[in-house]
Amino acid sequence: MPTFDEQAAAWDTPERIERARAIARLILDATHPAPAARVLELGAGTGLLGLALLPHVGSVVLADASGGMLAVAEAKIATGAYPGARTLRHVLTVDLVPGERFDLVVSLMALHHVQDTDAAMTGLAALLEPGGMIAVVDLEAEDGSFHTDPDEPVLHGYERGALRACAEAAGFRDVAFAPAWEVAKNDGVYPLFLLTATRSGAAG
Repeated sequence: MPTFDEQAAAWDTPERIERARAIARLILDATHPAPAARVLELGAGTGLLGLALLPHVGSVVLADASGGMLAVAEAKIATGAYPGARTLRHVLTVDLVPGERFDLVVSLMALHHVQDTDAAMTGLAALLEPGGMIAVVDLEAEDGSFHTDPDEPVLHGYERGALRACAEAAGFRDVAFAPAWEVAKNDGVYPLFLLTATRSGAAG
C-alpha cells in the first residue's frame, strides 16, 4: 500500500475537499471558536480541514507525521492565500508536546491511526489550554474492512461508550457525539462521528 508521503501529491480529491469543507462547518457550529482562537489540526495531511477553518479563527497549525503531506500544505501556504497558517512535524503520543497550547484541536480520520487510545486522549488534553476543546471526526466501530492492508497498524473505529470513558479519564468534560459524514469505500459505507469535549479547568 502506498505511504502517505507517496499519496500526498494526489491527496486533494474532490470528495476529500467536499468532506473537509462540510466537516469544518460542522465543527464551527459545534464549538463556536472565538475569532482569535488558536487551532491545531492533528494528522492534518495537506491541510484541507485546518485551512477550511482558518477564515473563522485566528491561526491554524497543521501537524502531521508525513513530510510529503506537509510539503503540499506548505506549498499552499507559500501562495500567500492562508495568512495565519503554518505546519509542524508532530506525532501524537510520540513527540514532545509543543511549547504552545491551543484553544481548539481538531482531527479528521487521524485518531484511529494511534493504537493507544488512552494515550491519545491524554496527548490531546496536553495540547489544550484549560477550557479548550477538541473536535475529532473518526470512524464508528467497523468490522475491519475499511483498511484493506492487514499489516496496517490501525484501530477498527470506536465504540462511543469506550471512547467517552477514555476522554473523561483524560480530563475532558461535556463529551458529546454527533453524526458527521459517511465514507463510501471497498463496497461499503462507513459512518463517521464528531466527538467534541472540553478540557477541564478554567479557561485562560
